[in-house]
Amino acid sequence: MHPRKRTRPTLGFMCCFSSSEPPEINLKDSVPLQLLEFSAPMPPEEELHARFSELVDELDLTDKNREAMFALPAEKKWQIYCSKKKEQEDPNKLATSWPDYYIDRINSMAAMQTLFAFEEEEMEMRNKVVEDLKTALRTQPMRFVTRFIELDGLTCLLNFLKSMDYETSESRIHTSIIGCIKALMNNSQGRAHVLAHPQSINTISQSLRQDNIKTKVAVLEILGAVCLVPDGHKKVLQAMVHYQKYAAERTRFQSLLNELDRSTRHYRDEVNLKTAIMSFINAVLNAGVGEDSLEFRVHLRYEFLMLGIQPVIEKLRAHDNATLDRHLDFFEMVRNEDELELAKCFDTTHVDTKSAGQMFELIKKKLSNTDAYPHLLSILKHCLQMPYKRGAGSIQQWQLLDRILQQIVLQDEKGENPDVSPLDNFNVKNIIRISTTSLRTKSIPQPSQPLKSFNWSKLGENKITGTIWYEIDDRRAFKVLDLKDIEKMFSAYQRQQVCKCGTQEDKFVPKSEQNLTKSPKTSIRGTSSFVKLKETGSMDDLYLSSRKVKELSVIDGRRAQNCVILLSKLKMSNEEIKRAILEMDEREELAKDMLEQLLKFVPEKSDIDLLEEHKHELERMARADRFLFEMSRIDHYQQRIQSLFFKKKFAERLAEIKPKVEAILCASREVMRSKHLTQVLEVVLAFGNFMNKGQRGNAYGFKVSSLNKIIDTKSSIDRNITMLHYLIIIFEKHYPDILNIQQDLAFIPEAAKVNLAELEKEVFIIRSGLKALEAELRYQQSRACDWGDKFVPVVSDFITVASFSFSELEELLAEAKDKFSKSLKHFGEEEGCMQPDEFFGIFDIFLQSFSEARHDLENMQRRKEEEERRMRMEAMLKDQRERERRAKKSTGGSVSEEVGEFDDLVSALRSGEVFDKDSKLKHKRKRSANQLADCGGRERPVTKVNY
Repeated sequence: MHPRKRTRPTLGFMCCFSSSEPPEINLKDSVPLQLLEFSAPMPPEEELHARFSELVDELDLTDKNREAMFALPAEKKWQIYCSKKKEQEDPNKLATSWPDYYIDRINSMAAMQTLFAFEEEEMEMRNKVVEDLKTALRTQPMRFVTRFIELDGLTCLLNFLKSMDYETSESRIHTSIIGCIKALMNNSQGRAHVLAHPQSINTISQSLRQDNIKTKVAVLEILGAVCLVPDGHKKVLQAMVHYQKYAAERTRFQSLLNELDRSTRHYRDEVNLKTAIMSFINAVLNAGVGEDSLEFRVHLRYEFLMLGIQPVIEKLRAHDNATLDRHLDFFEMVRNEDELELAKCFDTTHVDTKSAGQMFELIKKKLSNTDAYPHLLSILKHCLQMPYKRGAGSIQQWQLLDRILQQIVLQDEKGENPDVSPLDNFNVKNIIRISTTSLRTKSIPQPSQPLKSFNWSKLGENKITGTIWYEIDDRRAFKVLDLKDIEKMFSAYQRQQVCKCGTQEDKFVPKSEQNLTKSPKTSIRGTSSFVKLKETGSMDDLYLSSRKVKELSVIDGRRAQNCVILLSKLKMSNEEIKRAILEMDEREELAKDMLEQLLKFVPEKSDIDLLEEHKHELERMARADRFLFEMSRIDHYQQRIQSLFFKKKFAERLAEIKPKVEAILCASREVMRSKHLTQVLEVVLAFGNFMNKGQRGNAYGFKVSSLNKIIDTKSSIDRNITMLHYLIIIFEKHYPDILNIQQDLAFIPEAAKVNLAELEKEVFIIRSGLKALEAELRYQQSRACDWGDKFVPVVSDFITVASFSFSELEELLAEAKDKFSKSLKHFGEEEGCMQPDEFFGIFDIFLQSFSEARHDLENMQRRKEEEERRMRMEAMLKDQRERERRAKKSTGGSVSEEVGEFDDLVSALRSGEVFDKDSKLKHKRKRSANQLADCGGRERPVTKVNY
């Protein structure tokens, strides 16, 4: 069963990495900002922005929080900056500004809690220390977090969690400690450190045992978020198994279902907890391997269903909470999708997994008349002999059988289990490989005579491990193939006969064989038409006439002329152009193509030197010279134009690249998941093994490029029939669903057009452009800006948004490359030897040939039906004439004979038979016409019939 990945709404997981609420910006200082007194006045906007950027960089905030920080008013930014600097410089706070202080305090608190019973005031002081650490981990510079990690602060927190007494574990201190770990994971470095710790997630999960609802919610948020982090999903499953043993629960999710069903009589806390539980359940079901694997989702969801989650969900609807309902709806939506997909595998609409009878009937129907059916009977016979007495020994044996089946279903090609392995050192693939070594030396039916060969590139048995070919068994296809008919159609001895699909007299060349000559597409780069001028004459005349008015021009004549043409198109004065450039074209006055042209007229050093020499003659300067002179006065003019052009083109470039990346990603998934493609490969493998005897046969797989060689093998009976035509006839008869294969591979045509090297080059250009933009922003921030210069604020905002969008594109490209690499391996191709356009191009050409061959067969069938209809008409006419002749002989009337002959001629004319080339019929009809001409009846004599 192939995994699938569904398109569905983004999960609203309550986790520490995302939130639907506006980002919260916490400051360690508890003094209200408006009460702080500042000794230094607020600097200019650019300097403030530069200082504030350094501060924000030190805080290592998320993109969302960074954006919120930069959106604050200038006064608020200055207050935050001064408060943080004051805190760093204050000697009284120096002790509490470093993690050493907090680690020492928490270690002492852990040691003292077993010796003393603390008063409420002391508990508050202890909680404040932990809360201060949580705030520091969120707001202090990166060096604080780095120092905390170096001092093994995580182990300090985990040890405190392990050693808590009952009173502390039920207090706010416990919740704050979990909050510290969550704050540490908000930082990329801290998150990696927590995930790398061998016991961190297990220790965090132990806090689910407490009664404090806020603590449970915080733990579930962390566990749900870890599910979404690479390599985190399995750690969470292992942590739940650890918790099962720690809490002595029957199953790993038992306590969660109990909490989901329990009422606390406090609506807000109860809804928050139940929402966090459902969020966690959705995360553990759909993240990680559950994103792609239907088998895993069905397996894990069944565990929740066995615990009774469905009636609990129906009860939760009574809370009438929108957020909770959204998680409930998502759970049921994905469940319905998966059940429908599972039912499709058994050609039904629903599988009742509560009914052992229905499931057995479906399996029996699926395996009947297959090689697996005797093994199913063997399994059932041995199950009859399993112990049925109540007792631990009996249950354990059934559990062992259940776990073996789970591992067979879930284990991947590498022998790794996405869930916690129920059986150690049980590698399903190795066991199957050992047990089927003799079975894989398959017995292939041999033809009774030499057949035409199928020119494929076969794969040996040693190259199919971990590929689609390992799951394909062409012996299944041999049960439906008519081998005698194949021998007749593709005999090595040429025998031109009338084919059952058409006649020798009705031959045509199929589309798949035609060499259609297509007129080459000519790409004409349109050139911009000149702006119509009120004055008559060409631009040359205009330019020369302007030179006659004693204008000063030091620029090359042709370059100056082209510059004037560009300025005429812009229809803006030099001042307006300068203002637009300084404002980064906030008013959208400069089109992208105009900016691209402006880049061609950047003042060069030689131009600037010449223009500087004549700057006192500014009024006499020609238009182009004056434009270049004024633009040269703008600091970093070229970099500004390049930055503005990059900014305007960014969204367009992203919109061009993203569909190409998505095409590779989706096409890679499609070829790996398509059941119809798998069936095609299985039938082709069987066909090729039957036709290719000896070394060319007995293949366990073949290179995908062989698909497009199918069309080269032609029938020995009718050369218009290829092996592909014949395969489609087989598909129509035995595998009708395969005819819809193009629906499975909808993204193949687009992916076949994508050159990965060119795609990566385009991404590199954007990355380089962003870096150049950031470098220019740093330069502009370091200098005093001119009046009306908005480069810094506009580009700062743009970089914030663009960096996020570009990082998404890079992640998508990395995922697409990974999926493509896996798809190559899936088909037994060597990684790095094929590019997407070549790999998917093979499938694209095959699908086109497949479609054309179907069209050919439809034309053949239509022509065959027309021929049969014509023959039936001829037979009917022949019978009619025979009856009329018999009637004529019986009556003996001459008039009747003449009329009958004429009616016969009219009938032949109507049916087109009069144009038949049969000489006998021509002679007969001439004789009939002559007889009519000799008659003296009322009809007009016919002297000659031309046909």
